[in-house]
Parts: sequence; C-alpha cells; structure tokens
Amino acid sequence: MKRRTLDLVFSFGGVALAALLAVLGLVLTNQSHFAKNYVRDQLSAQKITFTAADKLSTEEAQAQCLVANGGKALVTGKQAECYANRYIGLHVAAVNDGKTYSQTSTESRTARAAADDALKANPNDPKAVDLDAQAKALAAKTDTLFKGETLRGLLLTSFGFSIFGERAATAALVCYLVALVLALASIAGLVHAFTTAKDRIVLTTEMRTPAHV
Repeated sequence: MKRRTLDLVFSFGGVALAALLAVLGLVLTNQSHFAKNYVRDQLSAQKITFTAADKLSTEEAQAQCLVANGGKALVTGKQAECYANRYIGLHVAAVNDGKTYSQTSTESRTARAAADDALKANPNDPKAVDLDAQAKALAAKTDTLFKGETLRGLLLTSFGFSIFGERAATAALVCYLVALVLALASIAGLVHAFTTAKDRIVLTTEMRTPAHV
C-alpha cells in the first residue's frame, strides 16, 4: 500500500471519529444543562431558605455547609444534600430517639391498639388515659417523621440528579478533548500525505522465489 493512501485512510478515519465524539459531547452537554436547569427550577419552586448562620443552634452550627449557606435560597443539588442530611436529618433523628418513620409507625400502631383496648375496658382508668396520650404522641411523631423523611428523600433525589448532570459535563469535556486531539492528528496526517512521495510504498510483503538446487 502506498504511504499516501495509508495517511489518507487514517486521516479521514480520524476526522470521522472526531466528528462523532464532538456530536456525543454536544449531546452530553445538552443533558448536563438540562439536569442543572431542571434541578434549579424544581428546588427554586420549593422556596426553601437556609437558616441564617447566627440563628443556627449549637448542633446545627457544627455543619459547615449550613453556616456557609446561611440565609441563602436552596437552588442547587449540593445545597439540597446539605439541607437534607445536615438540617432535616438532624431534626428527624431527634423526633423519636433516632428511630425512623417505619419503626415509629410500628410503635404507634401497637400503642394505639393497647390504648383502645384499655379505653374499651374502662375509659376512666388513669392508665388507659395515659396509654391514649402516649399513642397520640407517637402518632404525631409518626406524622412528623413521614413528612421529614419524604422531604429529605426528595431533596437527595434532586442531589443525585444533579450529580448525573455533572458527570455528563465531565464526559462531554473528555469527548471534546479527544476529538480535538484526533482532529489535530488527522490534519497532521493530511499534511504528511501530501508532502510524501506518491510512489512511496509501505506495508508490503516481498515475495521471493526459492532458489533451485
């Protein structure tokens, strides 16, 4: 094969691959922008604002992200992670000694059943009244945990979605860089092709006829 032909094959192949990577990079960039804008719009609609730094409790102030975002509107995935884990997570853990909604809900149903049985047996029994009060308190905690854990989960989902957007942006950058390298290599190949003698041969197998004895 002629060297010029080989250079042209590799050069045009490089150009085609560079174009493909560039298109892929554009698609990834578009998806990155979509994720970023979508997360921002959805979080902005919630109108959540971080507590001012000077209003934070001692425990809350231990979270640097809460201090850094004090008084700011929650509009980014990273802020959502901070608010979900360091603010909501802190308060949810204090509702029922660190127990989750599922655990508290089970306790609440058991307490409600016990209170109902006691009230049915004797509604004026102080013990029955006390059991009823405990059941109501657990029901309130269950409701609080449900709301807190739901909001926390939604915020963390937004954070996860924003991470996908960031990964897409990184992948797009890699595609652009590789496409640039391939484009430059292809240009160099074309230059070499047209500065090389037309009759120069490469990748050829020399056939020899065995000598007769």
